[in-house]
Amino acid sequence: MTTISAAAPAGFAEYWQAALDELDATPANTESEPMPMRSPDFAAMRGVRITSVGPRRLFGYLSVPTNGDGPFPAIYYPPKYQSVLEPIPQGASNALRSRFAVFAIGGRGQRLSDSPHASQFPGQLTEGIADADAYAFRGIAMDAVRGLEYLLSRPEVDASRVVSIGNDVAFIAAALRGGAPYLVCSPALFADTAALAPRSRDYPLEEINDYLNLHPQRRGAVERALSLFNLRYHAPNVRAETLIAASAPGGILDAAALRPIQDAMPGAATIFESESSSYKDGMRIERWIADKLGFDDMLLPAHWQ
Repeated sequence: MTTISAAAPAGFAEYWQAALDELDATPANTESEPMPMRSPDFAAMRGVRITSVGPRRLFGYLSVPTNGDGPFPAIYYPPKYQSVLEPIPQGASNALRSRFAVFAIGGRGQRLSDSPHASQFPGQLTEGIADADAYAFRGIAMDAVRGLEYLLSRPEVDASRVVSIGNDVAFIAAALRGGAPYLVCSPALFADTAALAPRSRDYPLEEINDYLNLHPQRRGAVERALSLFNLRYHAPNVRAETLIAASAPGGILDAAALRPIQDAMPGAATIFESESSSYKDGMRIERWIADKLGFDDMLLPAHWQ
């Protein structure tokens, strides 16, 4: 049963239940094909097509180790806020694919999932935002849920050793349906956005300011939509053990700003603040994942070794 925060906006549970009901009524119609050019000796890659609400056809990359029959621990990359879909994040070690089953899915509007509509980046954060039912991120959240459902359905995957890594979309998907016992979240889009965006001049939050400068009469509708996505209202439903990556101290999304989200979570949640170093922050995340999934070592990119 969905837990509702006392401060959650009216209609919060109904909004998300309607979205999940629509997803459940939408057949996934999954298709996949081998991708030999992306399949080294230690991993086999497949291109996956899957249907989400709308209906919208999405694309994802599924990589499975070839050294054994599994089941393997897995990494799930829900839709990111960028135009290009990557099989693994740029700069990550390709050796991850020798140890983990990896699934990365593009959300609607992202390249390879952009028919019939290709989103603009920046720009997607405000697509349809004046109507919560038509807001792009309602569908993107369902895309993330569908992608995780697919990964967990794979016989090669050890469902007890799955980590979902992403931004606010990963957090919302974990709240709505769960399934991955571990979550790494770097909030960037929906942490008290209506209150924090006016303090920012950086994208993506600057998109909200741009939109309201152009459409000031829509402020109420925008704030309504943002309230339905606010991570603090989803937090009571996140059961995954979670690592929250905050910005550096004094930043818009530093540990102090994200503490209410952590405090509302029923499961174990840890916040760490960025040291403004992709190496130091990345090592912190890699150590956490290795520890939770039971590995003594980390598979690091060459430039970190």
